[in-house]
Amino acid sequence: MRLRQIAIVVADLEPAVGLFEDVFGLHVCHRDPVVAKWGLANALLPLGHDFVEVLAPTRPDTTATRYLARRGGDGGYMVILQCADGLALRRRLSGAGVRVVHTADRGPYHCTQYHPADVGGTLLEVDSMDGVADHLAPEAAWAPAGNAWLPRVDTRVAHRIAGVAIQSADPAAMAETWSRVLDRPLRADGAGAQHLTLDDGAQIRFVPAADGRGDGFSELDVVADVDAVLAAARARGLPVAGRQVSLCGLRVNLRPGQA
Repeated sequence: MRLRQIAIVVADLEPAVGLFEDVFGLHVCHRDPVVAKWGLANALLPLGHDFVEVLAPTRPDTTATRYLARRGGDGGYMVILQCADGLALRRRLSGAGVRVVHTADRGPYHCTQYHPADVGGTLLEVDSMDGVADHLAPEAAWAPAGNAWLPRVDTRVAHRIAGVAIQSADPAAMAETWSRVLDRPLRADGAGAQHLTLDDGAQIRFVPAADGRGDGFSELDVVADVDAVLAAARARGLPVAGRQVSLCGLRVNLRPGQA
């Protein structure tokens, strides 16, 4: 199981896409017309061989619109994992009482979204692709990004997604729920904060909600050329604190490393 994609919701799509392009050196690889049926527009950008999806409502009566209002603006919306057999996982979790809010089975692609109230903090989606010998391979097929994403990969600035943080008024309880749902052991860092680690090394961390926005997907960890990202963020007037950049309602923690 790997952390393959994150999704954020913003009020205005193109300016947000421009920030990710300018600050992280990313390029749009796909825009999915299917999301229009939910009153959304989107853009997918490869971050290494992982993906950032930016979503924006196109009408006022959408779940995304209500989400923006509830959380007080742009922010993290979905954590999307890729596993070897999404149908088997769907059966296991449904049998354990985790509610499914959406499924899509299109050809080799199997998508399942699980109810935030049963997982905690954010919408969890776990997908799989039939016929993929090794879903952990960097270039493993990924239907949500379309069929022509590989040429759009540019790792000169940003190299890969290393993890996410989900904030909660009770992070320990939320961590236990995620551990049970994903069948992953929890570990604690030196400060006692808990996290679980996926097969690609990415971590899902659970932190206290301290920004007044309530429970939610609040931080993204990115391996990148730290100096280049910080310089680009400052040039765009974005808030910078140490190795952290804030944009589109997310705090992005930069980790030095190679592509």
